[in-house]
Amino acid sequence: MALIKSLKGKTPVIGKDCFLAENATIIGDVEIGDHSSIWYSAVVRGDVHYIKIGNNTNVQDCAVIHATYQKSPTNIGNNVIIAHGAIIHGCTIHDQVMVGMNAVVLDDVVVESNTIIAAGSVVTKGTRVEGSSVYAGIPAKKIKTLSKELLEGELHRIADAYSTYASWYQD
Repeated sequence: MALIKSLKGKTPVIGKDCFLAENATIIGDVEIGDHSSIWYSAVVRGDVHYIKIGNNTNVQDCAVIHATYQKSPTNIGNNVIIAHGAIIHGCTIHDQVMVGMNAVVLDDVVVESNTIIAAGSVVTKGTRVEGSSVYAGIPAKKIKTLSKELLEGELHRIADAYSTYASWYQD
């Protein structure tokens, strides 16, 4: 069973039909929506500010979600993919976004809906990421507009796939 820990009077609230890997860690002021999944060695640490994660969102292996003390909470929308090793810190990520493997999204960033942050990218503090776009690099910059085919073919496929994968683990 995942480590779910209360801290400073705040207990994580987990939605219905969620998959929480046995070594996932969820601490403090955290809300996770329905049908979401927190995978192996992922950490969602709501100790210094709140973290809200929407429905059908997956936080993959070794990802870290945190916030900035009393300043920048973390809000993650619905149908979001946080890939392996990503770091999400004190930012807002709207619906239907994919944050690639080992990408970093820093404080006060706003990622609009239907967007991909490419693997290994760093989105620097305070950046507004335009919706329906692909951002890549260090620092991350817009490299193209996201086509409807890519949106439906990749973002929806991956989000739906992780719901399927999670079902394999539930007894």
